[in-house]
Amino acid sequence: MSIRERLSGNEACAIAMKQINPDVVAAFPITPSTEIPQYFSTFVSNGAVDTEFVAVESEHSAMSACVGAEAAGGRAMTATSANGLSFMWEMIYIASSMRLPIVMSLVNRAVSGPLNIHNDHSDAMGVRDAGWIMLFSENNQEAYDNLIMAHRIAENENVMLPLMVCQDGFITSHSIENIELIEDDVVKDFVGKYEPKHYLLNDKEPVSMGPLDLQSYLFEHKKQQSQAMYNAKQVILDVAKEFEKITGRKYSFFEEYKLEDAEIAIVCMNSTAGTTKFVVDNLRKNGVKAGLLKLRVFRPFPAEEIAKALSHLKAIAVLDKSDSLNATGGALFTDVTSGLYTNNVQVPTLSYIYGIGGRDTKASDIESVFEDLSNVVSSGKLDNPYRYLGLRG
Repeated sequence: MSIRERLSGNEACAIAMKQINPDVVAAFPITPSTEIPQYFSTFVSNGAVDTEFVAVESEHSAMSACVGAEAAGGRAMTATSANGLSFMWEMIYIASSMRLPIVMSLVNRAVSGPLNIHNDHSDAMGVRDAGWIMLFSENNQEAYDNLIMAHRIAENENVMLPLMVCQDGFITSHSIENIELIEDDVVKDFVGKYEPKHYLLNDKEPVSMGPLDLQSYLFEHKKQQSQAMYNAKQVILDVAKEFEKITGRKYSFFEEYKLEDAEIAIVCMNSTAGTTKFVVDNLRKNGVKAGLLKLRVFRPFPAEEIAKALSHLKAIAVLDKSDSLNATGGALFTDVTSGLYTNNVQVPTLSYIYGIGGRDTKASDIESVFEDLSNVVSSGKLDNPYRYLGLRG
């Protein structure tokens, strides 16, 4: 039997960490992720877990401690946001290059500057090519579920890559929702015990970690990372099937919401999907064949699968909650259009930058996107594909 609770996204993530009971959690407080290690520290202090909690002096040190713990053979977790993730930047790359399956809860927030503590996806997009698996969560339930699945994905012998679970700062991290928790013993059995093959404290196999890697080998090692990311696609699906058996909740690379017979659709990530579903439902009542593709897995990017899911549409809008500042749309738009092109799918596609610094995205804003798509279909003209949503002036 599942356990019904009312929790914020941060509380849900902390409870998932408690049920996983990692060997080490190292963290430094930063809004809006502070509550996750704060809640978890109470589980440490009251003996609910036997985790070694390391209260470090910075986010760089937090990821460094996680790297050390994983390299030594332990299971390590952390949480951060925005500038904290930026401060980890060097160690983010080291974690992935050393093939250490660290799991991090990333509560998405705008990266300075100017200073802003509210939600957009600039932090996650800043490390999208760092070699981490990246899962996005529409609501508190998905943030919790993604964390429960995270270690099974990251620690698979054909993957061995770090993984971050993203959720929207304040919008889900601090909002309380109904949630279905899994029993502690079921989580323990599902996640399993971490048994690495190669680690520093294995006295039967002396190894070195993070050695100098010059021209003769670095290229090949990067290719191995790329292959591991490709391998993660099947592992993500396999783990999701096992998760469905114990919870009844089904996950894949993305969710297709009323997409099968849609003519126009939006592609987006995280909490904006909830608003988009509301708009899609209203438009359907008025005879508009609108749909949504909500992306859950951003890295590895499921280009072929997305192209297939969108191939029947007449027009598409891709919503990015971060601007790549490249004059050609956001990162999600670039990946989606590349995936369409390389899979021989030609559908008019608009890029919308929205929600920067926590700017509210209302149902009326999403409705305007669908109106633009309808105009593209009726006129046959795309005009300027690079647009902004909710921008004043």
